[in-house]
Amino acid sequence: MKIAVPIEGEMVAEHFGHAPQFAIYEVDGDGIRKEIHVPPPHEPGVIPQWLASLGVNCILCGMLGRRAIGYFEEYGIKVVSGVPAMPADEAVAAFVAGTLRVSPRLCGGGHGHGGCGRH
Repeated sequence: MKIAVPIEGEMVAEHFGHAPQFAIYEVDGDGIRKEIHVPPPHEPGVIPQWLASLGVNCILCGMLGRRAIGYFEEYGIKVVSGVPAMPADEAVAAFVAGTLRVSPRLCGGGHGHGGCGRH
């Protein structure tokens, strides 16, 4: 399984589309390996396509819009939103262990990102 986490520093980014980096975790019988990647410029559908090209099949994030969820679903990427602000390594470890607690949050999208505070 490959899990993508949008990050700011070592923390899960609040909004996936504005994250300066993504941590990509490969989880298998040998453990968890992590690589850091810089995403392409944020445009509708670009990041889901990019993550799919990297073999990602799950994304853990703080917030994203319904349209983004649709793009991820088109690529067969599972979306886990509402991940609290925490170190990405801890979020992935908790997800793999089945103990990650999330409160799904959606961004309204559009020019002002309706209530999520992002532009």
